[in-house]
Amino acid sequence: MNVGFALYGSLDEQSGGFRYDRKLVAGLRAAGDTVEVVELPWRAYPRGLLDNALPGVRDRLRVDVDVLLQDELAHPSLLRANRDLPYPVVSVVHHLRASEPRRLSPLYRAVERRYLATVDGVVCNSAATRDAVAALGVDPAATVVAPPAGDRFDPAINDDAIEARAASLGGPDPGPLRVAFVGNVEPRKGLDTLVAGVDRADTAVDLTVVGRVVDEGHVADVRRIVRERGLDDHVRFAGRLSDAELADALRGSHVLAVPSRYEGFGIVYLEGMSFGLPAIASRAGGAGETVADGETGVLVDPDDPAAVARALDEFAGDPDRLAAMGRAARRRYERHPDWAESTARVRRLLAEIVDDPEAVDAPDPEVAT
Repeated sequence: MNVGFALYGSLDEQSGGFRYDRKLVAGLRAAGDTVEVVELPWRAYPRGLLDNALPGVRDRLRVDVDVLLQDELAHPSLLRANRDLPYPVVSVVHHLRASEPRRLSPLYRAVERRYLATVDGVVCNSAATRDAVAALGVDPAATVVAPPAGDRFDPAINDDAIEARAASLGGPDPGPLRVAFVGNVEPRKGLDTLVAGVDRADTAVDLTVVGRVVDEGHVADVRRIVRERGLDDHVRFAGRLSDAELADALRGSHVLAVPSRYEGFGIVYLEGMSFGLPAIASRAGGAGETVADGETGVLVDPDDPAAVARALDEFAGDPDRLAAMGRAARRRYERHPDWAESTARVRRLLAEIVDDPEAVDAPDPEVAT
């Protein structure tokens, strides 16, 4: 197949969604498809909507392909253009903007409903995302769930290492519970809730915050909380780290905590599980498809620092339970579909839409080898 892939910005962006897009493009090419990437300029939401009154985006999308994939993040710029395209369109939805707890959610829901009405199929990263898409009128038969693999690091971690790490919390002089937050620093990720939970916890907690600053105002608010509650010695803002540095930070942590207000999937939880880290994650969205409450981590409601504090205290107070959940987290990671399987699912959906029987009947890459 000749496939196009349209997105805001570049495939080189570092967030989980762009890593998904990058892996999907590489997988399609490895399967023998030609993929032409169409990079659209980043737009603020109102400016993206304005694109629909101008010919620029429509002209950029007129490429010689059988089917066009689109990262749904770029939906504001694509409403009108999709109606004039001569080939089918399939949207890749990491999570809907309307699913986030925002003041303008009704507007986003209306716009995304109109956008989804212009596409012929949808690739979803989780069952929760598929349900959200279906609630906006998309036929579930035109969707596929293809989760990300989470194998960014794929470290060699055995049960002995997981148990030794947990054991550092026991004995007569236990160390602090080492917690890692990894993600863009913005309100949706719930860093403010996590810091408030650290403040409420009875146990000693050392929190390392890793990620790119997206919302300067939010960061200022969180830093103020840290300062006012005397947490300067317990909360470290590490900024963006290289993969090697991040791997070291995760390997040295006891728990990954990202109590987001919403996650379509939450690839970071799976990446933490690869190191045998149980997660503190949000019930909102698709995190529960990876984080089994009480087994591979703890699910908390959004904006509930008391629940975060209880989870931190329980992890610190029971090293044996922490180790058991770490082992279960690693097993969950090992069972998760790899990129080859997820790419094969997407490829079958594309083939059905363009009526390519050879691609529809193709075996999964890992089966073929």
